[in-house]
This record gives sequence, C-alpha cells and structure tokens, in this order.
Amino acid sequence: MKRTYWNSFIFAIPLLTIATVSFGDDDEEGFFKFFKRKPGIAPVTSQLYKEECGSCHFAYQPGWLPEQSWRDMMSRLDDHFGDNAELNPVNQKQVLEYLVSNSADKSDYRRSKKMMRSIGSSAAPQRITETGYFKHEHDEIPSRLIAENDKVASLSHCNACHQDADQGTFSEGNIEIPGHGKWDD
Repeated sequence: MKRTYWNSFIFAIPLLTIATVSFGDDDEEGFFKFFKRKPGIAPVTSQLYKEECGSCHFAYQPGWLPEQSWRDMMSRLDDHFGDNAELNPVNQKQVLEYLVSNSADKSDYRRSKKMMRSIGSSAAPQRITETGYFKHEHDEIPSRLIAENDKVASLSHCNACHQDADQGTFSEGNIEIPGHGKWDD
C-alpha cells in the first residue's frame, strides 16, 4: 500500500513543477505576481481623454491595446476611422502620454495580459474588435443581437451591453443586451 502512495506522490511532483513553470513564464516577474494581478482592465482615469475621445465614442480603456497601437492611432487623427478627430497639439500629447503609459503591454490587469497574449508582442492592431481575445469572448453572440439591434449596432459599443464597462470589469454576470435581456452563455 505504501508503494502505491509513494508512486502517486512522485508523479505529482513533476506536474506541480510544470504548472509552476507555466505560471512563471506568463509573467517575467515571477510565479506569485500571477495571483496579485488585478481582475478586469484598468478603468479610464484621464478626464482629458474622457472628454476628448469619450465625447464621440466609448472611452476605451488604454489596457485594451499595446503602446504601438495607440501611437499609430494618435498619429492619424485626421482620418480616425473615417472621421477627423484631430486635437490641439498640447491635448494630443497629453492623451498620447496617458494611453501609452497605461497600454496593455504595460498593465498588470488580467484582461490586458490576455489581450497581449492573443495578439503577440509585435502586433499593433487598430481595432479591439479584431483581436483574437475579443473575438473569442464574443463568438457565441448571434449577430441579430448586435448588428441587427439598433440599440447596439456594433460590438465596438461596449457600454451598450456591459453594464460595468466604465469600471473596466466587463464581468459576464453584468451583460444585458438591449432588447434581449441578460446574456448567459
């Protein structure tokens, strides 16, 4: 009987080691950093960003995209997805600094880390909705509830369904699709 017990114990040790390595590889600062990560994504804290960008669309949290994405986007505000969103130079510099310093590749929030894993370290997507992480999280939602729903219209309107989008939590328990009700996948 003891021999069986020790065999089981010996086989369990490598499994723990493998799990530790995979957690450790997830973050260069070590294994325990994984457990200290904050859930969700950092909420928007810049009033200037909320006013300038949030006046036209949902003020996306900077932690959704890496630094290079924000730099590229802010360098082409004269053609911002078909609109002219140019800012005065002082405000543009301040908004860019805020976005860059809070970008996904600099964040300790779980969703930012997941986003970075889904796009890779060298990618610079311009649309959050085109990333692997975003597509995976929204793949079960029928288009009739989004594109055919005039109260939502597009997956880019995060706050249309995510009741806690402004706080950066995006919890599945707080999804309410207008005209449909509570979402339960």
